[in-house]
Amino acid sequence: MFIKALRVGLGQLIIFIDFLTRPSKKKRTPAAQASVDLSAQDLTLYQFNACPFCVKTRRTLRRLNVPVAFRDAKNNEVDRQTLLAEGGKIKVPCLRIEEGGKTVWMYESKVIIDYLQQRFAAV
Repeated sequence: MFIKALRVGLGQLIIFIDFLTRPSKKKRTPAAQASVDLSAQDLTLYQFNACPFCVKTRRTLRRLNVPVAFRDAKNNEVDRQTLLAEGGKIKVPCLRIEEGGKTVWMYESKVIIDYLQQRFAAV
């Protein structure tokens, strides 16, 4: 009981600190941002709200100004089952990438962040 309360409290603290220290969004021309928005339509991030690795990934998305759909794999049973059935495991963060008729499930925050940097930082 105490451990669960501690985890919930730490989770809320992580969310609060993230809110206070949120990075600013990358500025782009309207045409460049429209291109990023179009490219990001094929991306979905499966995450837990208070997971530190998910927070790190969301901060990168915000910094790069990449609008990605979020799925709550902790509180939404449908999203959780989709992650398990299609991605193969319930592990977050997980970026679902749909390209060329194929779906790739990318796990590990560092791998996801590297992918996002390579794909969107120069745009």
